[in-house]
Amino acid sequence: MTNEVLFSVRSNGVATITLNRPKVLNSLSYEMLSLLRTKLEEWESDDAIQVIVMRGAGTKGFCAGGDIKALYKAQSSQSALEKAERFFEEEYQVDQAIYSYSKPIVALLDGIVMGGGVGLTYGSSYRIVTERTKWAMPEMNIGFFPDVGGAYFLNRAPGHIGRYLALTASVIQAPDVLYINGADSYMLSAHLEAFIAKIEATDWQSKSVEHRLQELVEEYSCTPSEKAVLSPIQSEIDSHFSFNTMEEIIESLAHDSSEFASKTKRLLLSKSPASLKITLKQLTNGVDKTVEECFATDLVLAKKFLKHNDFYEGIRSILIDKDQAPQYVYQQLSDVPDEMVQQFFHLKRSQDISK
Repeated sequence: MTNEVLFSVRSNGVATITLNRPKVLNSLSYEMLSLLRTKLEEWESDDAIQVIVMRGAGTKGFCAGGDIKALYKAQSSQSALEKAERFFEEEYQVDQAIYSYSKPIVALLDGIVMGGGVGLTYGSSYRIVTERTKWAMPEMNIGFFPDVGGAYFLNRAPGHIGRYLALTASVIQAPDVLYINGADSYMLSAHLEAFIAKIEATDWQSKSVEHRLQELVEEYSCTPSEKAVLSPIQSEIDSHFSFNTMEEIIESLAHDSSEFASKTKRLLLSKSPASLKITLKQLTNGVDKTVEECFATDLVLAKKFLKHNDFYEGIRSILIDKDQAPQYVYQQLSDVPDEMVQQFFHLKRSQDISK
């Protein structure tokens, strides 16, 4: 288990974190998160460490998120449920620690960066995307919600793009990740090793760390050749996703004959109606919240979803049986009781919200 995340420290003040589960796109286990939290705490108080680099093993991705198949077991027993709850507690603690970390963290968002991978990188000091980056909050595909502080950072995207990305679970590439403030710089993947080698060759004990790091990032950065997708449709997204109910969003899309509107409507209606309504409320409630408040809400929601059938049905249909035919508790948006949505945001003991 301990080799699922690798740690190294160099004498020049550089420490490296490597997520090391390439066969499963470096998806996060509870054990990995526990090791990450412990090591980050240790390094923060170590004066010999000046810069931290965070990356994923292999060429396919930084991190595809949490180990969803492991979380699927939470329905099998009380002990499995409690372990899944601890997973989310640990994950959110690690993510929040990165937001407030006192030393610069350089995160390499190369390849797939989704869900929990976004949570690990958004709060980092230097977030670098490449031509291979595929970024998403895909939780809506499995009857869940965009957690890991999603209500905080998605609300910081231009206009209502954050709502669009959360509710549709759309995958975006480097230019759009930069546009929504999910990253700071773009590098060619072929240049990453040279960039890291330069960091590892610098004596950070005798340098102005932030200034020198910024110089190195600028030295290796370039302009993406890929075309942006989101900025050209900003006005369309804002027009349809400005409403505060899912019914109004769907109605707005239904009255638009464009290809974008019809495609987006079909995409939304393929998701769990309960997840759609809960997520929209999560995002609207989170507009003025601090990152700490957003994570606190996420923990309440995550524990509720662990007791909700749609989460397991979504995982079953996508990852277990792979039939792509989830049978969600509520088939239509109109079937979802407003009281049930409200209950998700209030943690009460022994409350059954599975139906």
